[in-house]
Amino acid sequence: MLFLWLYMFYSCAGSCAGLAARGSPAPPRTAPALPEGSGPEEPRAAPDAASPISSFFNGSGTKRLPQAIIIGVKKGGTRALLEFLRVHPDVRAVGAEPHFFDRNYERGLAWYRDLMPRTLEGQITMEKTPSYFVTKEAPARISSMSKGTKLIVVVRDPVTRAISDYTQTLSKKPDIPTFESLTFKNRTTGLIDTSWSAIQIGIYAKHLENWLLYFPIGQILFVSGERLISDPAGELGRVQDFLGLKRIITDKHFYFNKTKGFPCLKKAEGSSKPHCLGKTKGRTHPDIDQEVVQRLRDFYRPFNMKFYQMTGQDFGWD
Repeated sequence: MLFLWLYMFYSCAGSCAGLAARGSPAPPRTAPALPEGSGPEEPRAAPDAASPISSFFNGSGTKRLPQAIIIGVKKGGTRALLEFLRVHPDVRAVGAEPHFFDRNYERGLAWYRDLMPRTLEGQITMEKTPSYFVTKEAPARISSMSKGTKLIVVVRDPVTRAISDYTQTLSKKPDIPTFESLTFKNRTTGLIDTSWSAIQIGIYAKHLENWLLYFPIGQILFVSGERLISDPAGELGRVQDFLGLKRIITDKHFYFNKTKGFPCLKKAEGSSKPHCLGKTKGRTHPDIDQEVVQRLRDFYRPFNMKFYQMTGQDFGWD
């Protein structure tokens, strides 16, 4: 009898425990509370997820707002600098000028970001629009996007720059007045017409004052347009240091094209062939009355001296 009672007790214990479990479900598990203001974690990648490199070539990567912008100046050498920088594997840049901070600002930052190339972690997104440097609203707008944006200005002898600017316009509008007539409000008195954009752009100190209201001088790199021609590797070394990049672009990337009068790349981005800038670069300048050239040099001299003081660099234009 005792054995029968023990058998029934142990049988009931096993089955009753199962019934209790089915009849009284355990309370559901709750996720640990997240810190205030944080969202759910991103799902973890599967063990066989694609590598960052393969993801990049498959069209992934992230579109980011630029961390660095070439903001000027027109006819200073900005296109050459951008093309040279794009050789670097950690630089990704927009080819065309977005003109966001001067002409398209009302389109919004989402529109601007969408123009940018996709980048991997550690790569720098860049763009260049030379007219930003002389646009009054541009510094505040860029600062509003990111106070940490690195800015690059390519400057050139303002007299040579003005003649180059005029040469470009002349190629599109052959019937425009002469350079000499556009330079002066009154040639008899020698009063320079500073309202003419070709002259006005070269007053670098005036434009820089506006930028320094929003950015410290150490956040702006000034590249010499002349040295970009005579020593491209040297100037690119400074730019790479400024951007926090490894010095990959060196002398081995350049050769000097005597016909065009400036350096070209032995191998362009994504190509195994030599690459020089287009036919619109390196145009022959018209002969300008040397008296007018001297008047302009005298006009720019005090502005140049102030610019040297502001930047701590002597560009040797006088």
